[in-house]
Amino acid sequence: MHQFSDFAEVRGGLDGRKRRIEEILNKEIVVRGHKIIPSKRNDGEKCLQLQFETDDELCILFTGSAVLIDQCEKYGGKIPFRATIKKIDKYFTFS
Repeated sequence: MHQFSDFAEVRGGLDGRKRRIEEILNKEIVVRGHKIIPSKRNDGEKCLQLQFETDDELCILFTGSAVLIDQCEKYGGKIPFRATIKKIDKYFTFS
């Protein structure tokens, strides 16, 4: 008999306490994972689900930031990594 976990694909979100991006601006975080999904708010747009650790707590946030999405697509293979999310004018970026 087969074990479900041997053949099933895991479909779901990343674990963690939901945080707003404004709560972690300019704080060092450890990025643990990411997932790029279709936006529920804007048809045809992408949404970044970012899993990170801060203050010994596993957290997630959701953002439509094109810059953060591009950076995760480009550097996602380097996860885990330490970073700070900064707001520059009207956009967010890792630094």
